[in-house]
Amino acid sequence: MSANVAAVIVTYNSAREIGTCLRALSGVGEVVVVDNASSDDTCERAEAAAPHAQLIRNNENLGFAAAVNQGIRATSSPLVLLLNPDAVLRTPLEAMVAECLSPRVGAACGRLTDASGQPQVGFNVRSLPTPLMLAAEVLLLNRLWPSNPLNRRYRRLDFDPARGQEVEQPAGAFLMVRRDALDQIGYLDEQFYPIWFEDVDLCLRLRRAGFTIRYTPGCVAEHEGGHSLRAMPLEQKHLAWYGNLLRYAAKHYSAAAFLGLRAAVYAGLFLRWSASVLSGDSRAQRRGYWIATKFVRSSPRQGLHTPVKVGNTAESRSS
Repeated sequence: MSANVAAVIVTYNSAREIGTCLRALSGVGEVVVVDNASSDDTCERAEAAAPHAQLIRNNENLGFAAAVNQGIRATSSPLVLLLNPDAVLRTPLEAMVAECLSPRVGAACGRLTDASGQPQVGFNVRSLPTPLMLAAEVLLLNRLWPSNPLNRRYRRLDFDPARGQEVEQPAGAFLMVRRDALDQIGYLDEQFYPIWFEDVDLCLRLRRAGFTIRYTPGCVAEHEGGHSLRAMPLEQKHLAWYGNLLRYAAKHYSAAAFLGLRAAVYAGLFLRWSASVLSGDSRAQRRGYWIATKFVRSSPRQGLHTPVKVGNTAESRSS
């Protein structure tokens, strides 16, 4: 059944991870690696680990969404597996394939675990965010009171990783999507650059089109997480995360909800900047918050249809 699957892996300076990731995909019908202009030997290691895989070398970082779309267009299998380069498949994919073949199932995800085998609850599967959920995130409520009702719902902190079930928003780190569903709703939205919220947007559009998304615990991938963000400057991380949060809000929420959330983002950033000053954080940390604050303050709703190009990355969801 895995012969009907095309695995799409986006890399950026993923030399340490890509070999292990690719060697675990030996039974998958099509494998394509889309490299976002790595400066290390990611491409050479990918070719050595999987000579049969298709390698697309970009001359510049196009962002996660655009690179995934390249990979999808370069393949023809009816099922597309989005897989981060630091995710290693530990089981066959047959259960996810079977889920995707069920009527009106548009996508399926598997279980993500850490190196010790513990499920990544809070990351693997989340609820689609409401404006209040995102406001709690940006206003530090979720950090100061992690068990608050909004955060418990958003991060599915009561999620049972052993039970197969319908879910709203799995991480794009390990997500299988039907090609015909993508053809119907459109591919990943490349305005979410370079990462964050492109997988949230995709899941919301699938559900609005009448598709369901299934969680399949029998399919497991070991996931490290965040490997390509380590070299990303703080101000670029802040601009990407807050900018794409507001871009998602501008796309899917009412004008009133967007304005309220933008005010919450502005207040949260100011709180973070103030705390970093008082605690003696690095100048880079303070500068990152300040640059993001100025961006949020000057960002009208209609102006968020054009992405701010910042930083490099090779994976989805990291916060």
